[in-house]
Formats: sequence, structure tokens, C-alpha cells
Amino acid sequence: MRRLVLALGSGGLLCLAFPTFDVWVAAPVALALLAWVVTGVGVRRGLGLGLASGLAFFVPSLHWSGIYVGSVPWLALAALEALFVGLAGALVGWLSRDGRVRPVAFALAWTVTEELRGVAPYGGFPWMKLAFGQADSPMGRLVAVGSTPLVAFVVALVGGLLAAAAASALRRMPPRRVALPAVLALGLGGIGLVVPLPTDGPTAQIVGIQGNVPRAGLDFNAERRQVLDNHVATTKHVAAEVAEGALPRPDLVVWPENSSDIDPLRNADAKAEILDVVDEIRAPVIVGGLLEEPAPNLSNASLLYEPGRGLTARYVKRHPVPFGEYIPNRAFFRLLSDQVDLVRRDFAAGTRPGVFDIATASGPVRAGLAICFEVAYDDIMRDVVRGGANLLVVQTNNATFGFTAESPQQLAISRVRAMEFGRSVAHVSTVGQSALITPDGTAHQVTSLFSRAVVSGALPLRDATTVATRLGAAPDWLAAAALLALVGDNLVRRRTADGAPTKAPTKDEDDDDQA
Repeated sequence: MRRLVLALGSGGLLCLAFPTFDVWVAAPVALALLAWVVTGVGVRRGLGLGLASGLAFFVPSLHWSGIYVGSVPWLALAALEALFVGLAGALVGWLSRDGRVRPVAFALAWTVTEELRGVAPYGGFPWMKLAFGQADSPMGRLVAVGSTPLVAFVVALVGGLLAAAAASALRRMPPRRVALPAVLALGLGGIGLVVPLPTDGPTAQIVGIQGNVPRAGLDFNAERRQVLDNHVATTKHVAAEVAEGALPRPDLVVWPENSSDIDPLRNADAKAEILDVVDEIRAPVIVGGLLEEPAPNLSNASLLYEPGRGLTARYVKRHPVPFGEYIPNRAFFRLLSDQVDLVRRDFAAGTRPGVFDIATASGPVRAGLAICFEVAYDDIMRDVVRGGANLLVVQTNNATFGFTAESPQQLAISRVRAMEFGRSVAHVSTVGQSALITPDGTAHQVTSLFSRAVVSGALPLRDATTVATRLGAAPDWLAAAALLALVGDNLVRRRTADGAPTKAPTKDEDDDDQA
């Protein structure tokens, strides 16, 4: 029972590392608890304790996913994500059956299972990765070296080392056995401070338009024309301020996802409104549009409009959200909940990374596009940077999640992406939070939820590639290979031990089993 309580406590404590609490140091402490709890318990108990910790973490952290659709989708998603923490617990419980805390094994198990839940099932759901709660910590800076897996590994390793130090203290081991892992944990916790996060380079004037919606909830676009009109009117207001000299002329204007849910390729009135405001502000505008194609599906798209040229480029979201923008295995999941039919038409997936090449007075802007949840996917963000993007543009619509932590959680992800790739980020939401983010992860002009707002400023345009960009997915595969090697070595040792004569356990081994 004590272990179960501590497992639940570890998950609850981990919540505090993420928005809107933002106590990043809670992450290694929470993982120290989890590492101690699952050490020496075997596969089944490790699975159960890890699952309990995962539920205590994901149920409150993802409560926004059920705010308008009910508790079944919310709890199902939380349970699915928690299973991966359970898998980590099972692995550690098996690898540490001798009762000794194994920090490296724990860190590898956490890292690999975290990356696994980012790709499976249905393309995965990497929300709430450890790295996304570390934007303000020294460890978060390591994302520029090894992407999110390296941050996860180091945070989990610090937790494992703290657990090892605590276990040694409880067993009244010599002081050096307690001090060594504690000192290593402290050193690793600050090692990211040596990683530079440069912000120099030529700048471009970027404007983000947060036009707001008539109401929060699933029917935010019941008055689709009002949403479009809000963004048109706010942009016209900016154009007037530019004309008066109150604001510098923008090189690029960004509207959020769903800012025109009236298809401007098929609706002449919507098209005319957009073209008119683009000509008035005399700057390229990236519009978040809903396209009635390819039939019978829809497309969630970013549309580039340029003055005097009209629509010049488009990007279609590559990773539509399962159960949000399309329903996989619809007939089966309808048996569990009729809420699946709230998604009446599935969204089609785009096939190419989105990079818009835009000529501006400040020089070429190559905008790398991500729509809403895509910002959480390592490969999608990496693809646009490798495709030449010198600015990242995240268009999102948070109206369907109300006044919850979802929007701050997403903004934190964009901050980490800025650090990872050394790129500025224009993070623009229909309802907030919106912000302009410099390559060091600092968010500027953060807006309030459900307000009409404008973010405007000069953002550095950088072409230099970080180590993380060059390494790509290598840290994922390295962690997986190291974990497989540990598992293989453990199997060999046990087979060898099975063939050896048994001996009575030592006092230290007895103490370890009780830990």
C-alpha cells in the first residue's frame, strides 16, 4: 500500500512541472519517487505501480480533453497514455529485481516508452513529454543538443540518481554512497547551462492576429462568418496603425488555425474579404482555412496570400488529430460512445512539409508551418527546419478547450521547439494564448485567453542548425538500442545465474529487497 500511495504521489507531483504550475524541479523529484517505488518489484507490480503513477499524472493534466465532450474520451486518453508509464514501470521492475535502484535503466525505460507513446497508436500523442515542462530549467536547454529524448533521459536520470541516494541513506550506507549519486544528480541538473541559445541574426517584423470567437466550446464556429470578420477587422485595425506610424510595417501577418472556416477557395465573399485586407495591410498573410476537399473529406490548411498576387501557396496539415479531426475504426468506437459522430466528416492528411518562401523588405522569410497539435511531433517540426525554415509558425485554435491549461501547455511546447531548432516562433491562436518566441525560448507579449489581441515585433531569422537538428531521430534509436542491450544483458545474467548453485542472501541483499 505504501508503494501505491507513493506511485500516485509521483504522478500528482509530476503535474506541477507543467503549465499552469510551471514548477520544473517537480519533474526530477516526481521521477525519483517513481524510480524508488518500482525498483525490485518485478514485472506485474511494476506495471501496476507505473500505471497508477501515469493515471495520477495524465488524468488531471489532460482534463481539458473532456471539457466539452464528456469524461469517456478524456479518461480513455489518460488511461492509454498511462499504460506507457506502466510499461516503463514493468521494465524497471524486471531490470532491478535485485532491489538496487538502477538510474540508467530507469532513465532509458522512461525515455523509450515516452517516445513510443509519441508514435503509437494512430500516430501517437506526445503531449506532456518531460521536455515540454522544462522550458525554464537548465535541463531544458539540452533540447538543442539531443531533442526531447535527451531532456527526458537527463531528467529521468537525475530522478533515478536521487532515488539511489535516498535508498542508500535509508540503508545507512557509507556517506560516500549517499553523496556520490546526489552530487551527480546536482551536476546533471545544471549541465544544460553550458548549451548556448543564440538569438542574433537579421530580423523580420511579424504580426500575429488573435481575432477571438463568439463563444468557447465545440460550436465556436457556429458563427463562422463572425470568426472571419473578427480577424479581418483586427487586421484592418493594425493596417490603420501602420498607416499612422504607430506600428512598423509588417513583413508577415499570421492568422490562426480556423480563422476562415468558410472555404475561401469556394466562397467568393470570404475570398474577397481576405484579398481586400491583404491589399490594405500591404503584407503577406498566412490564413488558417478549412477547405472542402478532397471530397468527401475536409482539409485543415495554411494558405499564403500576397498583395496583388492572391493565393500563392498552401500547406495541408500532415497529422490530423485522431478522434478530433478524423475517427479511426469509426464503427468500433461508435459502440463505446456516440460522441464519435460529432466528427461528421474526416480530415484528410497532407503529404508534404509546409515551408512558405516569402520575399519581404527585410529579406527572405521561409516560414515552417505547424497546425495546432503538430507542434508536439518531433518529426513534423524537424522536417520544416531541415526544409529550410528560418522562422516557425504555429497556427492553433484553442476555442474548443475553454479556460483550461491546454493553451498554456501548447505555448510551452512552442517555447521548447524554439530552443531545440534555434528558430523564432510565431505562435498564434484564435483565442489565446498567442506569443512571439525568440530562439532562446522566451515568450514575448503573451496574450490572455478569449480576448481580441495583436502580437507584433521583430523576430530573429536564423539559418544555423542545432546539433539536435543534425542528429534527427538518432537519440531515439540510441536510447532504444541501449535499453535492448540492458535487457539482453539481464537475460544472459539470469540464465547464467539459473545454472549456478544458490547461496544464502547477504544482509545487504535482504535490505535491498525491503526497499
